[in-house]
This record gives sequence, structure tokens and C-alpha cells, in this order.
Amino acid sequence: MQKIRAAVIGVGYLGRFHAQKYAQAQGCELIAVADSRAEACEPLAAELKTRATTDYRSLLGKVDAVSVATPTPAHFGIARDFLEAGAHVLVEKPITDTPAQARELIALAARLGRVLQVGHLERFNAAILAAEPHLNSPRFVECHRLAPYRERGTDVNVVLDLMIHDIDIVQTIVGAPITSIDAIGTPVFSEGIDIANARIRFASGCVANATASRVSLRTERKMRIFEDDAYLSLDLQQKIVTLIRKRTAADGPGPLPVTIEEQSLEPGDALKAEIDSFLECARGGRPPVVPGEAGLVALETAMRITEQVNRSLEARRARA
Repeated sequence: MQKIRAAVIGVGYLGRFHAQKYAQAQGCELIAVADSRAEACEPLAAELKTRATTDYRSLLGKVDAVSVATPTPAHFGIARDFLEAGAHVLVEKPITDTPAQARELIALAARLGRVLQVGHLERFNAAILAAEPHLNSPRFVECHRLAPYRERGTDVNVVLDLMIHDIDIVQTIVGAPITSIDAIGTPVFSEGIDIANARIRFASGCVANATASRVSLRTERKMRIFEDDAYLSLDLQQKIVTLIRKRTAADGPGPLPVTIEEQSLEPGDALKAEIDSFLECARGGRPPVVPGEAGLVALETAMRITEQVNRSLEARRARA
């Protein structure tokens, strides 16, 4: 089997991990790591015994697959250049700055027959994968994604940084168009929105309530999904899935009218699974788990939420 030649563009906090996974992946050779900051890419290249470059353009036409893990404003130009050079592209979320840019990348990848995958990592979370067989027709979904404040990631607001993970998961499991969104939020420590809440209504009747904060004292990633006859509680950080459902005749008698099943899962390695899946798609030509179209849908919803929050902030300031 011919090895896939891979590279990582942008080796900050997340890009470092991408590079490490490619270096360990079977059937893959990490050709280079690229970053405009030599102090970021050169030590990593030495650690992983690969090449460092401060100009990603020097890699065009020399790699088969690439991760783009730069700040979001650079995603579009870099992903476009590698697609045009014939490479498969895994671009971190959010896919691009604008929906128009995302549509252009999607069309380009389709025309050239290249894989365009978006780094919505939670799709590979063990708790999400374990919950999937139990999801039929969600009626209400509640999401909490909280994190302490860090400078990293503040090139985008909390909706595009954190909430977009839950937006992607919820839209995927509900599988119906959005009919309305109500959203509020505010800056706290940065110039952008640091905490936000969105109530999303779907054509199926399902309602999702999502809260994201990057000014919390603790880290929390939880999701609760209610159906007509069952309730799923997912701890995406601790990898615990709790299923509570109506007791049936097949369950036999019990002290409660419900059965409760709790499953503690092995932590796994979601990023490894994501990159292995991407490499398999690149090698075999099959569609990715999170295609560009999914990244576009999540981005459009995140931008609608952001616009609503900004309008409410402007109205509040006008009243002050």
C-alpha cells in the first residue's frame, strides 16, 4: 500500500496534535509541518523527524492530504490552494469565515474529486457514537459546553468556537430544517461574544437549547436528549452515557416505571479516529463522516445565532 503523504498547516495548540497523529498513522508519511512562525514549526518538526516550512506554498503538489489548523480567516485560501493542487483537505472548524467561501470549497472539491472534511471532532466522541443507536425522534435537546477563559480561540466568538460543536451534533441528530432561533449573549473578557444561549426550533417540532461559555470556572460538555419514551444523558467529557426509558413487559417488574442503564466508555482518541477516517476517505474515495456541506450548515446556523446576539447587544447599548 502506497503511503499517503500528509502535512499540517498551522501548528498551534491543535495543529500540534494533528501532526502527532499523522506521524503515528499507518500508511501515512508526515512530509512536513508548516507555520508562519518558525519558532512553532521547527521544534515540532525536529520532534517528529519531519520537515518544517514557514511557507505552506512550498508544499503544493507535494502532498496527498493536509490538515488546515490555522486561525479561521486563513482557512479558505489555504484549503483552496491545496484542493487546486490535488490534495485532500481536512479543515478545522469553523470551515471558513463566510458561507460563500464554504460553498466555493465544496464546489471545488466536488469538481476535482477531492475529499473535503471538516474538523467537527465531537462526531468521533465515544459518547456520541454510543448514543446513536438509541436516537429516533428527539423532542428536546439541551446542551452545555463550558470552558475557562483562554486567549487561544478568541479569533472567533464563543458561538463559532464552542457552540458550533453542539450545533453540528444537534442538526445531525434532528435531521429537520430550522424554523426559528432566539439567542442572547455578551462579551465578558474579550471583544467578541464570550457566553451565549440559543433556542433553536425545528420543523419536526424538536426544540434545542444550547449554552456555550468560555468564561466558566470549570470545563463541562454535556448533552441531554429527550424523546417520547426515553431520556439520554451524555457526558462528552467523562464519556458516560445514561439511558432512561419506559419499562416494557419484556423488562419485567421493577421498583420504578423506568429502566436506567449507565455506560462508562473507554476514553478513546477522537482526534486519531477523525484523522484515520480522513485518511481512509482519501485512500478509498468514500465520503467523509463530516463533509464540507455539514460544515457549511453548522456555520450558517452559528452565524444566524451570532447576528441575533449582536442585534440584541446593539439594542441594549442603544437603551443604555
